[in-house]
Amino acid sequence: MDHSRCPAGQEVGFLKQSHDLRRSLLLSLFTRKSKTKPNGKKPPTEEKKMYLEPEYTKARVTDFDFKDLVTLPPEIDLNEWLASNTTTFFNHINLQYSTVSEFCTAETCQAMTAPCSTQYYWYDERGKKMKCTAPQYVDYVMSSVQKLVTDEEVFPTKYGKSFPNSFESLVKRVCKHLFHVLAHLYCAHFKETVALELHGHLNTLYIHFILFVREFNLIDPKDTSIMDDLTEVLCSSSAGAQNHVKER
Repeated sequence: MDHSRCPAGQEVGFLKQSHDLRRSLLLSLFTRKSKTKPNGKKPPTEEKKMYLEPEYTKARVTDFDFKDLVTLPPEIDLNEWLASNTTTFFNHINLQYSTVSEFCTAETCQAMTAPCSTQYYWYDERGKKMKCTAPQYVDYVMSSVQKLVTDEEVFPTKYGKSFPNSFESLVKRVCKHLFHVLAHLYCAHFKETVALELHGHLNTLYIHFILFVREFNLIDPKDTSIMDDLTEVLCSSSAGAQNHVKER
């Protein structure tokens, strides 16, 4: 039952490109001053979903059919499969967010926003609701997930150790929070992601993740409905599509 999980650097080597010069230019281009009214409220703006434009939805890094990839293989324990994939998604999403983290600041992202005017709040261990900036929220997510996936009592990697009875509910909580990060990336940082030429990576990651959570009912469909338009476009076009557009 040994499902040793590789470090993020090995799993997602395709993301470890040198973007230092490009990112330094982007910082000056995209760092925005807060357009806040005297009463502390931002002026309402019409939501534009750049990530739904055909030239961007076509971008992929592979033609692979992810429906095959997410299916539980024969003779593999369900909890082993959930543990391995959850850890992988955590590493991938954490790394994807890190590529634009310079642009996600307390000034530019004063709340953890998502499409359809959605705003997420963090709940501490006592269940207290906390409004926080997007970078704070993401830090809470990544720190809490890191703590879980490295806990041998929750995500055992040694032969003979069993998973806790609460394992599936913990995985569901992790996936819900990771979805929030993906939703924020598309809502608030897709322009920077395109400028870094990493939108194909983000689309591929999203397709893999959303098909996985759907396969095992890990997130309530109501919680992912804000991204249904993107899900429909990406997943329908990825099924058997051979004319995908790879990033340069």
